[in-house]
Amino acid sequence: MTGRLDSAQPYALGLFRIVVGLLFACHGAASLFGVLGGAGGDGSTVGTGAWPNWYAAVIELVGGSLVLIGLGTRAAAFVCSGAMAYAYFKVHQPNALWPVENSGEGAAMFCWAFLLLVFTGSGAFGLDRLIARRSAATEKPAAQQTPVVA
Repeated sequence: MTGRLDSAQPYALGLFRIVVGLLFACHGAASLFGVLGGAGGDGSTVGTGAWPNWYAAVIELVGGSLVLIGLGTRAAAFVCSGAMAYAYFKVHQPNALWPVENSGEGAAMFCWAFLLLVFTGSGAFGLDRLIARRSAATEKPAAQQTPVVA
């Protein structure tokens, strides 16, 4: 049983990355473009350049999209995790100690989910893995390449 679960791990991790990236990118799109209910749930958007909301929304959209497709996953997840740590400690935590009291559950969960992806990478279905596989195939040493017979 453990062997089957271990062999499914990259696929489960890839699906986890896709869902987390999609949800994060949707949050950024809502804040920037007013889609999906907008920043306040009423279709509103954050003002361009407004600190820190606009910058957070850009990180959410761009970082979430990169994580979603699995491109530069570790670096994008690191930035996203840091943004959510900042959001939790500067926006939510001053209101109350516990996330359930200060409405910081989302920021805390995203922070830890992205931190996990920093250490695990993209898993299956990511462009990172596809690019690594292609570059490994083209970088075979000359001794391993088969000669062309004319």
